[in-house]
Amino acid sequence: MTSDETQGTPEPPENGGSGDSPFHFTDKRKVDPTTGEKRETPEGAPETDEAASSSGEGDPLEALDFEPVGEAAEDSELLQAKAQAAENLDALQRERASFTNYRNRALRDQEAARTQGTQDVLAALLPVLDDIERAKSHGELSGPMAAIAEKLDASLGKFGIERFGAVGEEFDPTVHEALMHNTDAEATATTVNLVVEPGYRIGDKVVRAARVGVVGPE
Repeated sequence: MTSDETQGTPEPPENGGSGDSPFHFTDKRKVDPTTGEKRETPEGAPETDEAASSSGEGDPLEALDFEPVGEAAEDSELLQAKAQAAENLDALQRERASFTNYRNRALRDQEAARTQGTQDVLAALLPVLDDIERAKSHGELSGPMAAIAEKLDASLGKFGIERFGAVGEEFDPTVHEALMHNTDAEATATTVNLVVEPGYRIGDKVVRAARVGVVGPE
């Protein structure tokens, strides 16, 4: 038996023989042992696993289609639409909250500016108002001037300006400024017995405390 035959593959006997016929070997070596040249694969012959693997190019998964189709595609588009809608809603809510904060802050600033402006006007009018009050207390305000004084008080009231301080009030250091202090053995509390200049306030804001004289227990 030659060396070529030893490298071949035995073929089974034809017609399903019992083995009395001799085996035949097919030489499947890729290189001719005699010439050393590469043998060509006959047409129609099946490729070996090595040849088949070497002939394949690229990723074998490229041929597969993983894109959703039909109902799967519709579900994917629906999920994307819901996500976009949720994002838009969140942005809208943030903008609305920002606008609400801005509006509230603007209203507070507007009210503070209005109050400050009223305080500035009142502070400028205090000398005039004090003169009118002194004229009233001395009975020197009558006729047209008395009517003008009443209209002025009504106009101040429209802006929330209030005059306070009267004889008999209990002394309150938060709204009264005591310029004089007398004692009385019969007094049970410190009260106002003289108003030098009335006080003025806008709402809870005291623009000027009432300047008074007080009397209290010994």
